[in-house]
Amino acid sequence: MIDLFTPWKFKGLELKNRVVMPPMCQYSVEKKDGVATDWHYVHYVSRAIGGAGLIIIEMTDIEPDGRISDHDLGLWSDEQIPALARIVDACHQYGAKVAIQIAHAGRKAQDAPTPVAPSAIAFNEQYKTPRALTTDEVKAMPEKYAQAVKRAVKAGFDAIELHGAHGYLIHEFQSAFTNKRDDEYGKDLSKFGTEVSQAVRSVMPAEMPLIMRISAIEYVPGGYGLEHSIALSKAYKEAGVDLFHISAGGEGPIAAAGKPGTHAAYQVPFAREIKKAVGAPVIAVGRLDDPALANAVVGNEEADLVAVGRGMLRNPYWTLEAAAQLRKETAVPQQYAFGFPELLRH
Repeated sequence: MIDLFTPWKFKGLELKNRVVMPPMCQYSVEKKDGVATDWHYVHYVSRAIGGAGLIIIEMTDIEPDGRISDHDLGLWSDEQIPALARIVDACHQYGAKVAIQIAHAGRKAQDAPTPVAPSAIAFNEQYKTPRALTTDEVKAMPEKYAQAVKRAVKAGFDAIELHGAHGYLIHEFQSAFTNKRDDEYGKDLSKFGTEVSQAVRSVMPAEMPLIMRISAIEYVPGGYGLEHSIALSKAYKEAGVDLFHISAGGEGPIAAAGKPGTHAAYQVPFAREIKKAVGAPVIAVGRLDDPALANAVVGNEEADLVAVGRGMLRNPYWTLEAAAQLRKETAVPQQYAFGFPELLRH
């Protein structure tokens, strides 16, 4: 039987366990140049020391005006590669594999003078109204993703994640709530995400997995549901996506009728259904901080991997603590062995 500490191999990616640190923006770029800082280095490497199998670097943007804020990471320049490579190399030293989330914030890019989006619809009254991209601008956008992914490959990442969730650019195109276009990108809501997937896949090594983070349902009146996200995922899989990271929401103000659950594992059913319908591995996320619960999600084969976000913000060593609680064997840094007598020492 498999559990949270069963190794996992997919294509060229080999993980020592099923624990994922999901991307969580730190807003800690100091010079507004998109370059990772010592904060990012300590933040990510400490989770590698803490035992995570896969670490996904936070939302990293393809152009300066594609950032949520000017304090976000970027990969639009070769000058941004070395600081990320330093993080990847150090995480590898402690047994973790590392992916990076490549993105464009779309209408949520609030430090941009004028954000861009599929349609000129503001996120809410506090946000700037975006400019609708022209058809030619949309057609040029996948190459910007591809150039960022080329740099990520040079930096030594083990996998690439595209951000197609939480109301950012790919999500904005795939949703009728935010995409009111009358061109080809409005008639086929999967077209933009498909073209981005194809573009980045073409510049990645064949054995490097491509992950898509997707919002499985939208929490707004008239928002899409699971049937739509399954259809999107099938189209993205055909375009070269290997693995899906299943989240939800982010497209607009949360209405009472569609309010997400606050109970543990409330998003796991979405991951289970997409895994079954699409025939691709999935990462589950959403209030899975309890080790026994995370272990059950993997053991019951509802998801292949489990992402623990807030739990890892509170405790960089969540994975080691989980192994101790579950009585599973895992490697512990020699320097910390006295703190984890329950675990096998290496």
